[in-house]
Amino acid sequence: MSDEFRVEVELDDEQHGYSVDERLRALDLDDDTRERLGQSVMVTRDGSRLFLYAASDAQAREAERVVRNLIDADELTAKTFVTRWHPVEEAWKDASIPLPRTADEEEAEYAAREAAEAVEAELDRGYDWHVVIHLPGREEAAELEIRLEAEGISVARRWRYVVAGALTEERAEDMADRLRGELPDAELTVEVNLSGLQLPPFLFLPF
Repeated sequence: MSDEFRVEVELDDEQHGYSVDERLRALDLDDDTRERLGQSVMVTRDGSRLFLYAASDAQAREAERVVRNLIDADELTAKTFVTRWHPVEEAWKDASIPLPRTADEEEAEYAAREAAEAVEAELDRGYDWHVVIHLPGREEAAELEIRLEAEGISVARRWRYVVAGALTEERAEDMADRLRGELPDAELTVEVNLSGLQLPPFLFLPF
């Protein structure tokens, strides 16, 4: 898996973001700069914020230098940061922070990811992943609902269906594997919530 780096540019005004974006599109770079940049840097804009995606730290630093020169030439005020994607934590962090090298460091990043997603789920009252359990009868579904709630799992039940929330795909898969062993007559699927963190208004299930 290749490394991913990002230059984050925070300008004072949304119009300034548009201005720098347009200047980057029209920029005529010299050969030395093109060589240092190497392959294309991908650029996105969100209002007054620009994001430049690069394949290496060196490419990101050169992209930051180019953007900083444009900002200074236009006498704008902006903050720039170079960040690196941490796949275990699923977060952009300062590029000076190395990726985890040991099992303990990976576990620490995973714990940080779960903590952040727990806060997000609490704020939005929803989950990114769901385990959908289709049971043979309504009574079995009601019993499972009570049992999962006692474990502290967020649950919704409708007729013979139970939907359990999970913070991460790994948690959802672990829950599904456990329940498959405990409920041999049930049908289970793991679903990603693509409609935001809250349960979608209509959840289509197998009959």
